[in-house]
Amino acid sequence: MKVVLIVDVEGLNEKAVFDRHLKKEGITPIEGEVFAYEGNTTTHLFSTRAFILEVVEKGLKKSGFLTCKIMFQVGENEMEAYLFNHENDTFEQVAL
Repeated sequence: MKVVLIVDVEGLNEKAVFDRHLKKEGITPIEGEVFAYEGNTTTHLFSTRAFILEVVEKGLKKSGFLTCKIMFQVGENEMEAYLFNHENDTFEQVAL
């Protein structure tokens, strides 16, 4: 299944570090788009969701950032949105 990821981040210190981390994990930039990525998955939606959240979180922490919201779609499933909560140090789902 195809995965599409959109990242809305403010205060990202090292975009190259962030992009390199995502690419290493199989999530590549979409040509001509800023903070839009794609990849493929063969795992269940639950596992893919956990993987995306973990990979983006690690990339953000390596790069340094102020705020981040992400949206992604796995295959034909509905788009999901998350906001990084610095107090809890994790992504939390938000309504679209």
